[in-house]
Amino acid sequence: MIKPTLADLDAFAVVAAERSFRRAADLIGVSRSALSHRMRNLEEQLGVRLLHRTTRSVSLTDAGNRFLVRITPTLRELNASLDTLADDRGEPSGVLRINASKGAARLLLAHVVPAYLRQYPAVELDLVCEGRLVDIVEQGFDAGVRLGEAVPQDMIAVKLGGAMRFLAVASPDYLRRFGTPGVPDDLHKHHCVRQRLPSGKRYRWEFERRGQEIVIDVPGTLTLDDNDLMAEAAADGLGIAFVPDVVARDRLASGQLVAVLEDWSPPYPGLMLYYPGHRHVPTALRAFIELLKVPDVQAGMCMAQAADSR
Repeated sequence: MIKPTLADLDAFAVVAAERSFRRAADLIGVSRSALSHRMRNLEEQLGVRLLHRTTRSVSLTDAGNRFLVRITPTLRELNASLDTLADDRGEPSGVLRINASKGAARLLLAHVVPAYLRQYPAVELDLVCEGRLVDIVEQGFDAGVRLGEAVPQDMIAVKLGGAMRFLAVASPDYLRRFGTPGVPDDLHKHHCVRQRLPSGKRYRWEFERRGQEIVIDVPGTLTLDDNDLMAEAAADGLGIAFVPDVVARDRLASGQLVAVLEDWSPPYPGLMLYYPGHRHVPTALRAFIELLKVPDVQAGMCMAQAADSR
């Protein structure tokens, strides 16, 4: 039997993670047809069908799933060994894949990525923006960037920038017409601009004061899925919105918006870069983390969070 190459096995693992020849081909850097042909050759070499194919999707057969489970630890060990060689060369190289929200990606592009790519030209940085929270290990990412409260507990996290707050905001005209809520429960009597999360669920507003936590599914006839649009709608008098303070900052300064229930809106941990602690940390990721810890970089990201929306 002709034994498959490491490249073939890596390609199979990417197809299994992406469940799509198109996405997997884009990640690997080959054409979709070439990748499909490679997988058929792999199946012929092994003498077993690994993948179910339809015109729209790809899934693992039972044999393919068992094969993936068996080879995954070996592939990780081999990739870790290759990373160790990179350590010996003293120069990070290869592909570094990071999953982040759009705002987090914007922050990294402005204050981290340019310096990183200048210092480590042998690294190919693959920065993927997604609204939804994904399993970075399952999806083949080296690291993720999310709000601290969303980081899985089994991950190692590195802080980016400063703390953040969510604020309930409304236009002065709206507050004149409908009054100012004094406590979170008063929101039940108001028009609120609600938020649709990437998962499809509606976000329930969270408040806290002196250890008391309140979560409210606020009423309202307008639901949006973008923080900037929510702040804009509130400034236009359409209701009370609940957005990150950095989103509302300019409109608060100009008087277009007024913050309410501020004593119920404490700061919370901001953005974190996180990665699995149970496996070898690639050299390229270690270099990225070290750059994040540089005081000037940290200061720049803190200032950006005070001026930009996420």
